[in-house]
Amino acid sequence: MNYTCIDSFCGAGGLGLGLQRAGFDLLFSFDIDSKCIESIKKNKKYFQHNAEQADIADMLNGNLLKKCNLKRGELFLLAGGPPCQGFSVQRRGSDKDERNELVFKYGQLINELYPHYFVMENVSGIAGKRGKTILEQLIKNVETIGYKVHIKLLDAQDYEVPQRRKRYILVGVRNDIEDNYVYPPASNKRVTVRDTIAFLPVPPEDGKDHPDYPLHRRDKLSAKNLERINAIKEGQGRDNLPENLLADCHKVDSSIIGYRNVYGRMAWDEVAPTITARFDSFTRGKFGHPDQPRSVSLREGALLQTFPIDFMFVGNKVEVARQIGNAVPPLLGEAIGKSIIKAYEKGRK
Repeated sequence: MNYTCIDSFCGAGGLGLGLQRAGFDLLFSFDIDSKCIESIKKNKKYFQHNAEQADIADMLNGNLLKKCNLKRGELFLLAGGPPCQGFSVQRRGSDKDERNELVFKYGQLINELYPHYFVMENVSGIAGKRGKTILEQLIKNVETIGYKVHIKLLDAQDYEVPQRRKRYILVGVRNDIEDNYVYPPASNKRVTVRDTIAFLPVPPEDGKDHPDYPLHRRDKLSAKNLERINAIKEGQGRDNLPENLLADCHKVDSSIIGYRNVYGRMAWDEVAPTITARFDSFTRGKFGHPDQPRSVSLREGALLQTFPIDFMFVGNKVEVARQIGNAVPPLLGEAIGKSIIKAYEKGRK
């Protein structure tokens, strides 16, 4: 059996890389962000398939089938994580976020391709009040097309990813395929920040990349933030800052306003916090290096997401941090991919 796969909303290719390692043949990837596609194309060592900058709307009405020279029902797996900022817990604002529509377009794509299996990854907020109706509607839509849908909240740290990262993983199994799907079992092994980044040398003081490690560079901290980071130990956050170093908006206790982990340092012997699209900034979370006076570097963030050390990203600092922070950790992608192949093969025996 050729386990063919299309990676939609592919980002910089974290999920695709994991699925490839699990044994999938990646036929095609697309994403609306041109920088993500440039990153995939730059990593010839890891990707040889065709990747294209495109909106999902460009792929509907049979266009994706044509592009991949497929008939409806032939594809083994359609994977993707429609952008989810509309349901993000951190988001404030309207429930009418156009990005939520992308979830339904993904449902349309499932209908057109009618793959054996589909995977959809999304933030935990999709099951909150903002996303729940959208999620329920999507499940109803794909059940009508002819799928059994599994849904579970997985935490990446249970799959040897050195990071707390909770995401809903939906797995759809076409009704004409024996449904033996079981989510991958959690590993007993916890991989820590120390295990992952302690080997890296100190990045140059001048803000340039380390000569041996591309993207391993330090972000410039303001004098005030330098004072803040020097005032806390590994694993500590803004609750440990002296009064004179608190930002005005943080003088209210964090138990009331939240944001406990801003201006924080990671702890060496724990997993990292969730690597977000702004992990490159010490002010945005517990993104300070455990013992150096700086935020973790882009390369360290990529390693904490389980990208290979030589995986390249194209773009400026903000674009690269976004690609890294929005990715599905390849190690989690691999565990999900293996669980799908295992379920299918069990049905063939």
